[in-house]
Amino acid sequence: STSVNDSEPSVFPCALNGAIARRLSLRNHPECSSLSGGQAIELLAKEGDRLAFHFKSPMGQLYHCNFSFAGLRNQVTLAISKKEREEGVEKGQLLSCVKDIAAASQHTMASHIAKRTHRAILFCKSKGLLQQHNPTLVVSGGVASNEYIRQTLKIVTDATGLHLLCPPSKFCTDNGVMIAWNGIERLKQGKGIMSHSEEVNYEPKAPLELDITSEVKDAAIKIPPLKLRINS
Repeated sequence: STSVNDSEPSVFPCALNGAIARRLSLRNHPECSSLSGGQAIELLAKEGDRLAFHFKSPMGQLYHCNFSFAGLRNQVTLAISKKEREEGVEKGQLLSCVKDIAAASQHTMASHIAKRTHRAILFCKSKGLLQQHNPTLVVSGGVASNEYIRQTLKIVTDATGLHLLCPPSKFCTDNGVMIAWNGIERLKQGKGIMSHSEEVNYEPKAPLELDITSEVKDAAIKIPPLKLRINS
């Protein structure tokens, strides 16, 4: 799976949380002044009401596994602007509902990731692409540092008979583990191996195997509903 908005900086989960945190001026919140955007959203969400705002899960009617966070970003931005007008809040000031916005946006993001991942697992199962013994979903990179997202994905793996494996949070502050894993897989297949450092080029993507995006889309797998209820 991939993001369909790769050209935009705030379409990935960590960048999206950062954008929302900046829009909410969370740097001025006493509990968040020293935290990153993602950490601030996760912290405040623990005390927020995710039902206070209704954000639609992106691309809910499209039966593929691609991610898209641009639509969610726009929904949250519009909600913040509306509340600012209602409360008469000026730039740099904090809304009274920052915790609720954090909780609602985090839940919608986690739900989107979970549903896309659920469909990917079901597709792989239908095609016999998973190993028979102890099939495992590995989640790394910045998104895996969010405990709420981890718990949401655990619901999916429990329902599909997979084991969820995430590196310790301290190793998920960037995409180092994910990039290293990709390197190992490419090394196994003898792809992208260069003998001289001057041959190295920086690429935004490092695909493996065949692109089966269209095959997944054509399968149009409808996922069964799961109760994604997490105790904060």
